[in-house]
Amino acid sequence: MATGAVAATAVTAAGAALASSPARAADGTADRAGDTFTLGKREHRVFQHGVASGDPLPEAVLLWTRVTPTPEATPGSGRGGPVTVRWEVARDARFRKVVSSGRFRTSAARDHTVKLDAKGLRPETEYFYRFSALGQRSPIGRLRTAPGERATPDNLRLGVVSCANLEAGFFSAYRGLAERDDLHAVLHLGDYLYEYPTGDYGLGPDNVVVRPHDPPTEMVSLEDYRRRHANYKSDPDLQALHARYSWIVTWDDHEVTNDQWKAGAENHQPGPASEGGEGDYKVRRARAHRAYDEWMPVRMDGTARLDDGARLYRRLRFGDLAEISMLDLRTYRDEQVATALPTPVPALEAEVSDPERTITGTRQMEWLKDALSRGNRTAQWKVIGNPVMIAPVTFADLPNQLLDPISDVTGLLPKDGLPYNVDQWDGYTADRREVLGHIRDKQVKDVLFVTGDIHSGWACELPLDTSTVPVVGDSYGVEFVCASVTSNNLKDITGAPQASPLVETTILANNRHIKYLDFDSHGFSVLDITAERAQMDWYVIGDRAVADTPITWSVSYETRAGTGRVTPVDAPLEA
Repeated sequence: MATGAVAATAVTAAGAALASSPARAADGTADRAGDTFTLGKREHRVFQHGVASGDPLPEAVLLWTRVTPTPEATPGSGRGGPVTVRWEVARDARFRKVVSSGRFRTSAARDHTVKLDAKGLRPETEYFYRFSALGQRSPIGRLRTAPGERATPDNLRLGVVSCANLEAGFFSAYRGLAERDDLHAVLHLGDYLYEYPTGDYGLGPDNVVVRPHDPPTEMVSLEDYRRRHANYKSDPDLQALHARYSWIVTWDDHEVTNDQWKAGAENHQPGPASEGGEGDYKVRRARAHRAYDEWMPVRMDGTARLDDGARLYRRLRFGDLAEISMLDLRTYRDEQVATALPTPVPALEAEVSDPERTITGTRQMEWLKDALSRGNRTAQWKVIGNPVMIAPVTFADLPNQLLDPISDVTGLLPKDGLPYNVDQWDGYTADRREVLGHIRDKQVKDVLFVTGDIHSGWACELPLDTSTVPVVGDSYGVEFVCASVTSNNLKDITGAPQASPLVETTILANNRHIKYLDFDSHGFSVLDITAERAQMDWYVIGDRAVADTPITWSVSYETRAGTGRVTPVDAPLEA
């Protein structure tokens, strides 16, 4: 719910992020594009959920908005007739130099969302875009196309975020990124929204509800998923960041439901509703994927069309400097190993190393390996948008030459030590070894995994055998993990800030390839890539329950080209 503080934040962020000119309805006026128009004797806003762009290519960018043709045509309601929406892309904020335009017909069948590819654009160029319908204009968005495949850009700078739970606080991290003017795009690594009912997963150990979810129940039906997407896209800071930069997104689990895998989920009870069940899991997932396709600025199965597939893993090229491979680590994975004790108690189960179990699925694994080692066909930096951590976080690790013979005979011990969290790559160590072994065997350099999910900040090297680090052995890549936007971290869950330093010290002592760990902060990161290095800056917010909470720089780490190593940096990048 908007308060005076939220409204002030929205105006500040929107003023910094959007270049908007006055818009007029046929029978009404507004002070600013996107504001309430007086239509006849009643007020009604057509563009209530902002605008967005995504998946920038050299000559095309995907555009998105949602129209509300009548007050009754609320998200998920199925109400409201068809609407024709006009879209425009221009070189200037006043739209005197329109370079691309068209019309799009939307209806309740697609929840009145608009999603299309604006084509015929120039590489590495900034544009402005807007929509109009029913006598009103949308807010103005800005986007930047990717460089051409053979271009040599000086740098690529991305905002990095994940895990934004609306009930746990204000999206100050989005505000901080929207106020910047130095990014090329925003990388969102999953948990864009959460499925829980109001009060189940709020702020801190008492689950305080800072802002309530809509619908208040857990999302299960298609209407539920549509309404929850709308709930999140009503946030002013989220709208400002979507309008300011193109987003490159993937999902983790909460876009469907907690700890999902290819045939089920921890937070899904099969069976009829009359018996307390939530129906068939794959039907529920299909609804979630449909709503995601409608409401997110992303090409699924490579297109802006709906219902042509749900494949989310894809590649985006930024000249010869970087190629981003966005992974989907939920749709194809096998079920997580059932551990004797819950996370974070280290797991003893040897099944985590079963080569028959997968987190990527066979086709996505081959696609990933191809992305890593295509020789002259790929860019210098291989950036992997990774929903869950790939770096080992283990305890009691033994050298591979000692552990492998024991495991071959007894099958009692997991490879790579006792894992901290079997929901990430630690629960699928055969897949991790296949990826890192491929990097080693093909002598691939400059591999950078950028990761969300775990609600904490990390900077890690990626060895095949963690037990020998740093005495012998190589690192076959680097992983940078961003903190959560609002979702609870260790301090929040336990309510005991003094516990975090002890846990951090224990993990760092048992995992010498991990160079940085912060279990207590929320915020965003900024990743800057040049031919010489990739640097990640971590920014942290203050109180999640305060809309205008301060934002401060925390730490920075870099990896130099060709090294596969992580080192600290004394200062953040200049904005």
